[in-house]
Amino acid sequence: MQVAAAKAGLGDTAVAGFDDAELTAEVIRSFAQTPDPRLKSILTQLVLSLHDFVRKTDLTFAEWETAIDFLTRTGQACTPVRQEFILLSDVLGVSMLVDAVNHREREGATQTTVLGPFYVGEHKPTPHGTDISGGNHGEPMFVESRVTGVDGKPIAGAKIDVWHADRDGFYDSQKPTYAVEGPSMRARFISDSDGRFSFRTILPSSYPVPTDGPIGELIRAAGRHAMRPAHIHFLVDAPGHQPLVTHVFIDGDPYLDSDAVFGVKPELIACIAHHDEPVMPDGKPASGPWHVMTYHFQMNPGSGAVPKPLMPEAAE
Repeated sequence: MQVAAAKAGLGDTAVAGFDDAELTAEVIRSFAQTPDPRLKSILTQLVLSLHDFVRKTDLTFAEWETAIDFLTRTGQACTPVRQEFILLSDVLGVSMLVDAVNHREREGATQTTVLGPFYVGEHKPTPHGTDISGGNHGEPMFVESRVTGVDGKPIAGAKIDVWHADRDGFYDSQKPTYAVEGPSMRARFISDSDGRFSFRTILPSSYPVPTDGPIGELIRAAGRHAMRPAHIHFLVDAPGHQPLVTHVFIDGDPYLDSDAVFGVKPELIACIAHHDEPVMPDGKPASGPWHVMTYHFQMNPGSGAVPKPLMPEAAE
């Protein structure tokens, strides 16, 4: 703080009256020697935004202590297979905002959305047509997809990681049997010479994000629901193209207009064809109703790093 003129009985100098605007400036000055220009810029904007938030809300001590406790418990809730901070980012819309500012140029290419906390890393390539349901109960679904560039030319040899929840809304990595039984409802496929790949699974359903921790408390306090519409995750990686992280959502799901993590884009909604024929497209018999999902992925030219698992220990 600035030093004021001398005051009676206080010696030669005394501290000037406290100025909260000067406090903000002083905190920013404390980062002036940060070697990395980008880090310096981020820290500056972070301090400005946080201090402005406190002023605008007239934050009380009780509210500040509640916030500290909430963030502490959010960190404590994280485990090798659960990322509560990512969930916080998701339900506040920050994850989708980060995705948006990093993918502004999508004309002609498939829209992106959040990676989510249940990507556990790549798997060994799986033959086309494989049933990845792992014996989980549900209505069978056959997925037929194609990968091309924005120019429409097929992309051969693209790596496609897929994963989704079961009909009860749980991913394999959420289950206590995951370490022993290994993955289910997730796999990697390689596109053929025409850019195509296919697999069998079960029809996914809408499900709630985890609500047994601090983020669940936040959702309930806000009077929000915790539901995500049914979807399958896709991560597509091909040489000479920007990696694509996206979902394909099930048309008609009641939560398409109110996704708890704000991840739905109209272009990512697929119509699912319902069938009751005795044989599925791969020639195998069907024991009841079944469904077909078709979706065409279009990739932008370029390059980029494939996302790493948000909880890397889960992939070990």
